[in-house]
Amino acid sequence: MNDLQIVSMKSRCSEAEWQARVDLAACYRLVDHYGMSDMMANHISSHVPGEPGAFLINAYGLMYEEITASSLIKLDAAGTILSKPDFGALDYGVNRAGYVIHSAVHAARPEVACVIHTHSWASMAVSALECGLLPITQTAMRFLRIGYHDFQGVVLDSAEQASLLTDLGDSEALILRNHGALVVGRTVGEAFNWMHRLELACQTQLAAMACGAPLATVPQPVLEATWNNYQRGTRRPYGLMEWPALLRKLGRIAPGFSD
Repeated sequence: MNDLQIVSMKSRCSEAEWQARVDLAACYRLVDHYGMSDMMANHISSHVPGEPGAFLINAYGLMYEEITASSLIKLDAAGTILSKPDFGALDYGVNRAGYVIHSAVHAARPEVACVIHTHSWASMAVSALECGLLPITQTAMRFLRIGYHDFQGVVLDSAEQASLLTDLGDSEALILRNHGALVVGRTVGEAFNWMHRLELACQTQLAAMACGAPLATVPQPVLEATWNNYQRGTRRPYGLMEWPALLRKLGRIAPGFSD
C-alpha cells in the first residue's frame, strides 16, 4: 500500500498552531526513534497557543513514524473535532482513552503545553513493581517525588479523570500502575526531555535489579539535594538546548515530519 497522502494543513491554521503541529509531529517521531512507541497506541498532545481548551492529538490509525504536522487532529475540551485533514476512506478519528486522559490534564493544568503517555517495555515493567521507581541513579533522583495512579482498567470513563489529576498533582511525571507512564511539560521539548529521562531511569533500574546483587542506596539528604538541582528555578528549563538539536536530527533522518 502506498503512503497516505495528506494535504497540508498549514494554510488552515495560525502560525502559532502550525509551529505547535510541527513540534508535536517531531515529538511523535522522536518517541518512536528512541524506542518508546507502541505501534499506533498511546498519545502525545499539545495545546494550541491562543485557543484556550483546544489541543492537538494523533489520528488513531497512524503509526508514530508516519505522523506529520498536517495529520494531527484538533479537539476542544468537550471532545468535538475542530479540524482534521482528509484521510479519505480511512476517515481516522481519535482514540477515546487519549481524549479522556489528555483533555483532563490540559483543562486542569493550563501551564502545560504537552502531555506524553507511553507503554514502553521499561515503564510498563516498573509500573508493575510494588517498589515503583527507585532513586538508585542520578537520573532516577530527578523523579524522587513521582506520582502513582492505581490501575482502574482501560481509561475510557471520564469518571477516572479526577483521581488521575489528584495523583499527578502539580508534578511533571506519573507512573500509571500496571499500565505505563505519563509526563507533562511547559513546552513539547521539555515534555520529551522528561519522558526520555524517565525511560532511562526505568531501564537502568531493571538492568540493575536483573543482576540479583544488592542495590547501592543514597542518603536521603543527598537524594533531596539532587532532586532540588533538577527543579524549575534551580536550572534552565528542560528542552531549551536539546529541542533545536533534536529537530535538526529529525531533519536529517525523517524530514517529512514537518509536512
